[in-house]
Amino acid sequence: MTGAGPIVVLGARGMLGTDLTARCLKEGLEVQGYDLPELDIRNKEDLKEAINGCRAVVNCAAYTNVERAEQEPELAMQINAEAVGLVGRIAASLKVPVLHISTDFVFDGMLDRPYVETDPPNPISAYGRSKWEGEKRLAASGCRFCIVRVQWTYGRAGNNFVVKLLEAAKSRPVLRVVEDQVGSPTATSDLADVLVQMLMRPTFPEGIYHAAASGYTSRYEMARFICQVKGLPNSIEPCRTSEFPSAAKRPLNSRFDCCKLRTLLGKDMRPWQEPLKEFLEQL
Repeated sequence: MTGAGPIVVLGARGMLGTDLTARCLKEGLEVQGYDLPELDIRNKEDLKEAINGCRAVVNCAAYTNVERAEQEPELAMQINAEAVGLVGRIAASLKVPVLHISTDFVFDGMLDRPYVETDPPNPISAYGRSKWEGEKRLAASGCRFCIVRVQWTYGRAGNNFVVKLLEAAKSRPVLRVVEDQVGSPTATSDLADVLVQMLMRPTFPEGIYHAAASGYTSRYEMARFICQVKGLPNSIEPCRTSEFPSAAKRPLNSRFDCCKLRTLLGKDMRPWQEPLKEFLEQL
């Protein structure tokens, strides 16, 4: 992508933001990262100062606590929707493109096939509704935008399913894991590589893209894979999502069709087993 100035990463100390900032530096790209407390994406003046003079904005900042969002829907909406619209409007005024990170939670998970970008969202949680509203507000802001929906992410800089499972394995000989949620475990390091490839293209890629590791698995099979790689003696028992009462509903089918991204970049992301094995071996 042509243009002067740094790439600005909002939410730079989060799981994806950390890996993206590192990847940009590795590729020799000028990058400037912002996060709390020095920047609140709800603050207009903070955003103007951060975005002014940059070549592109990547918004990794988000309210991501799915359960708590049911008790704090207004806060989730402020961060995931209202602030995203604000980012878009400021970027439009400065003629800066925005690459925004969204989620599989914009869908209800009821389809019997992988989701494509044109499938109509129908979120079933406060978190999902806030992220879908953010997508709409960004699209209405007047800026050039690219929305990248991701799913089942894990990385070294944040809390995630892999870390939670390994922590639970320390004290529980038997682990019950849902087998009716299906998706693609996706390393933020691999996602960072994809985002950098998109940012380095001669023309900024506009529209919506689904990005996930190749192949699909259930949370149960993912847990079995983790324990096998780590050599853990824990027994893994399958169960249904309905057996775990929770404040927030989760999509059972999170499978993405990533053909659009493959066409753009000329290749698929790696099979989910490869980066997950690498991640586990590095822990």
